[in-house]
Amino acid sequence: MKHSTERRILLHAMLAGAGSAVCGPLLAAAPGPLLTRPIPSSGEALPVVGLGSWITFNVGDDPAARARCTQVVQAFLANGGRLIDSSPMYGSAQAVIGHALGQLKHPQALFSADKVWIGSGARGPAQIDSSRRLWGVPRFDLLQVHNLLAWEEHLRTLQQMKAEKRLRYVGITTSEGRRHGELIKIMETQPLDFVQVSYNVLDREIEARILPLARERKIGVIVNRPFRQGDLTQALANKPLPGWAAEIGCTSWAQALLKFIVAEPGVSCVIPATSNPLHARDNMLAARGPMPDAALRRRIAADVARLT
Repeated sequence: MKHSTERRILLHAMLAGAGSAVCGPLLAAAPGPLLTRPIPSSGEALPVVGLGSWITFNVGDDPAARARCTQVVQAFLANGGRLIDSSPMYGSAQAVIGHALGQLKHPQALFSADKVWIGSGARGPAQIDSSRRLWGVPRFDLLQVHNLLAWEEHLRTLQQMKAEKRLRYVGITTSEGRRHGELIKIMETQPLDFVQVSYNVLDREIEARILPLARERKIGVIVNRPFRQGDLTQALANKPLPGWAAEIGCTSWAQALLKFIVAEPGVSCVIPATSNPLHARDNMLAARGPMPDAALRRRIAADVARLT
């Protein structure tokens, strides 16, 4: 399929035909092995494509929208996904994820990643417990200090939780290229399992210092805003895929943009957000098949810059 518009029309037609549930063929995993990377601090294998929930899962109590989010989670997990990321900042997203997990009988494959986001370190534990109850999980796999807010107090809490085996991994986040200098200082001095940062084919600041430092310090890297919150995929929607797309098995711009990111060996997981179960499956295809080498990544970056 050469055109993103044609792909979109086909996806919507398939979804309409699927009715209220995602049909079997959409849930079937694509052939070929799923690309995983070891978490640097533990060696645990993690699929390189995850699922974000910013905006897309903030649907309140709307039954139809919640059902659609459940379909997204179902399609994501059925196609090999594990890491789902959320935050108290994301409105109703945590409760919507909890609803989906309940509908799906709390799948064992889940890698739950959430955040603490409150200005008072003393109130962090209560917020964390509220988030855990909204998800309906016994404990989180990963908790992150969201956008460095009150990071010193919250990191002490998270490290204590990890020491008590009430948490598996500790991280810290930023987004949109903000406060990288402060993030680097924290990475240099604090014991972290993960950092979460923005990175995509056009926004590549983390390549200069953050990615090398993460390798040096054995810190995993989770990538947010891979599509610039949809701006990139929208800008490319009517542009035909270049010939190199077939070389790496891409049938959509979304797959190409994600493969550009996960081909960077310092990236542990990228977390695109979507409210469409077919797009969740399409995103997971970026974790399979050939990956671009350094020369092709340069070509992809040049083509995207030219086309957008």
